[in-house]
Amino acid sequence: MADCIFCQIGSGKIPAEVVFQDETVMVFKDIHPKAPVHVLIIPKKHISSAADVTKEELPIFAHMLEAANIAAKKEDIPSAYKLVINTGASAGQVVMHLHMHLLGGKKITSIV
Repeated sequence: MADCIFCQIGSGKIPAEVVFQDETVMVFKDIHPKAPVHVLIIPKKHISSAADVTKEELPIFAHMLEAANIAAKKEDIPSAYKLVINTGASAGQVVMHLHMHLLGGKKITSIV
């Protein structure tokens, strides 16, 4: 989608501090971090939200989890981090492109 900021980041049209990427996903640092480590994991294919993942797209969703594990190792928090997926505006999803927040680097006790 031409107007989707995460599609533009995933395609390289908008720069980001990339932690990991391959042909399917990109992991980059959040510009408004909520923890010492706060990265976003996005599929390069536009999927609006977790609610819109089709059966055929489940491998992409699984690969996002693999990318989160890779990023956690690169950020030196391999065994203590939180993954958050907001689905829909009422649940706090601001960018309507599926993404996971990986947060860590400190003890995180809150739900969000």
